[in-house]
Amino acid sequence: MHTSQKAGVLLMAMASVASAQNATTSNSTSTSSGLLPQTSPTWLPQVSQPANVVTSYPAGPYNLTTTLPHTTLNLSAYPEPWASPDTTAAEVQAAYNSIDWSKVPAAPVNKDQSNGDISFQGYNADSDPYCWWSDTNCVKPKVDYLPEDVYNCPNVGDWGLNYDDGPYNYADNDPVLNNYSEPQLYNFLAEHNNQKATLFYIGSNVVTYPAAAQRALNDGHIICVHTWSHPQMTTQSNEKVVAEFYWTLKAIKETLNITPKCWRPPYGDVDDRVRAIAWQMGMRTMVWDEDSNDWNMPGDGGGNLPWDTVNGYFEGWVQARQNGSDNSTGHIVLEHELNNSTVMMTEKWLPTLQSTFNVKSIHDCLGITDPYWETGFVYPANASGNQTSHNSTTTSNSTVSGSGSAAGSSSNANGSTSGAAQVTVSSVVGLFVAMAAAKLF
Repeated sequence: MHTSQKAGVLLMAMASVASAQNATTSNSTSTSSGLLPQTSPTWLPQVSQPANVVTSYPAGPYNLTTTLPHTTLNLSAYPEPWASPDTTAAEVQAAYNSIDWSKVPAAPVNKDQSNGDISFQGYNADSDPYCWWSDTNCVKPKVDYLPEDVYNCPNVGDWGLNYDDGPYNYADNDPVLNNYSEPQLYNFLAEHNNQKATLFYIGSNVVTYPAAAQRALNDGHIICVHTWSHPQMTTQSNEKVVAEFYWTLKAIKETLNITPKCWRPPYGDVDDRVRAIAWQMGMRTMVWDEDSNDWNMPGDGGGNLPWDTVNGYFEGWVQARQNGSDNSTGHIVLEHELNNSTVMMTEKWLPTLQSTFNVKSIHDCLGITDPYWETGFVYPANASGNQTSHNSTTTSNSTVSGSGSAAGSSSNANGSTSGAAQVTVSSVVGLFVAMAAAKLF
């Protein structure tokens, strides 16, 4: 094993130790870097463990049946799927009242134009007072008590595999689309080296197709929040932002009995106001550094971008890695489980990506092993087992906070770690096992 690979194994093992430490203090997290403390979302309802859903990381073998039940959750307990969610329910108000609003920057609620595009009129992009990603691609909040957004993988050669907008629902009257609805993508990933990904789920899709979400968790993927109805979040009032998060977290909790620590803003639309609400509801913001624009290809809910254009993006990324010009960081490339076209694009390119990059979930590329507030799930380092012959190079410090979220994924991350829980015997044993596997002693 190359020296840099040995070091990578050791770093991942150390992250695993940090994760084991955090398991004893999951209800409350503070950080030594001055970040606003997070607490577990106690306002979520307690649920019974769903049948046939794993309660810890599943090592396999995985279920590859091609059909799933189409039973929904009790939809009367939720807002109308894909509609702007209710803000007046007592459970939403409990979440709203848990937030320290003095720590939520008073950014204005942005406006949509008549065509649905967001309006940037009147915003000072030069000073960018609220770190508005849609206008400036800002990922480092202007307030020091919020963490930087996750937007890339720190190690050169890593590809943080991720998909938005799932779970891809079954369509009752379209057999062509149904050929690509879940579990098509999840089975494809399992059949290709048990590939793992980070999945950003829309609450409306979870309540209407919970069996697909359960298959994903049972396959070892990591689940994050992508809101209830997919709005541009900076155009939503504070109450609406809370409701978008709450109903999605509740749907995931009822379906999977997990509480994610991560979310992604639809269209990347986030500012410090929305970041602060998400952080206080237990979630770190994750965006991307490259965009496949696969969502814009022709297909159900898609657009008119030619297949060949998106295909060309993947060709370029592979060529840059192969010729050595891609040598600054690893990548988080935005992809979707939206329709037949997006799934087909993954099916075409994943094998090539796996032979060119170290393809893994976003969490794996950051060394985050505990992605949920529940302590039972500890994901192993390099869970996909997909290591190419191209050596990874660490180009920035990714730090794991007490919440299990990386405290920085860019080159200016501070490199400190936190978490004062006692090291357990099992975590130390795990560290030495990993060191032995890497032949570090």
